Amino acid sequence: MSDTTLRAGFLAERPRLLSIAHRILGSIHDAEDAVQTTWLRIQTSSEVAIDSVPAWLTTVVTRVCIDQLRERSRRETLADAAALHSDAVLPADEAFLLRENVSRALLVLLASLTPPQRVAYVLHDLFAVPFDRIAEILDTTPASAKKHASRARSRIEPKAASAAEITADVRHDELVTAFLQAAAGGDMSRMLTLMAPDCVRIVDASLVPAGTAATVSGAAAVAEETRRFADRIRASIPMRVNGRAVYVIAPGGHPIAAIDVTTDAGVVTCVTIASISTADVLEAVARQVCEK
Repeated sequence: MSDTTLRAGFLAERPRLLSIAHRILGSIHDAEDAVQTTWLRIQTSSEVAIDSVPAWLTTVVTRVCIDQLRERSRRETLADAAALHSDAVLPADEAFLLRENVSRALLVLLASLTPPQRVAYVLHDLFAVPFDRIAEILDTTPASAKKHASRARSRIEPKAASAAEITADVRHDELVTAFLQAAAGGDMSRMLTLMAPDCVRIVDASLVPAGTAATVSGAAAVAEETRRFADRIRASIPMRVNGRAVYVIAPGGHPIAAIDVTTDAGVVTCVTIASISTADVLEAVARQVCEK
């Protein structure tokens, strides 16, 4: 196949390849790297027999993504102070999420799967790639590819809420939502009206710079500090972890920390921020908000 034909096919398929890579890798930066690597491989593939350019490009970009997934270290999925306190929360990822209509919750849950499960689910359920093609990409059988997708589906698709969950403390959920909306907007006055005067903030020491107090007391102090992290709160997603409704801070779909808000008598009494990893989310999630 000629270089011109391959290059034209790549340019036509690039948006779809970027979408596939983003869902597999969870980062627009990593996805762009994968697509660029795919482009470089085209330069040496003019002599390759290709029946379908889109299918071939899907195979190449997916295999590049698999290589990237396997190279990632566990530390990249763990929270640290730099991630929580950086000035920017992956703005490129946030813009791409909005444009592609992808939820951070979905990316968090996809990231918790094994590479074969993630690839099988993304390609088949999200991009309608047939299992025989997925099997070729994963170097396995169609039956095994189906099994990978099935296992992924059973772990990440929303489960039906129990009657207890549906009826449990609706006012608490409404209060927490109102508080976090005020915090995300930097609305000090609104936050103060929703907090008890002796409200406490407790944070995991691994999430804050050395010397930062693990505990802050008083509604004004908590509100002032919370307002400084409005962008982190805007990057949070509601999930049920260890049986409690919490907000997971997940810029670009990468979990950094969980915000657990305690309420009593119609006001917020304690805000706990704990480090959390993708593995923690997978193990602990009982029910998640995950729009398709």
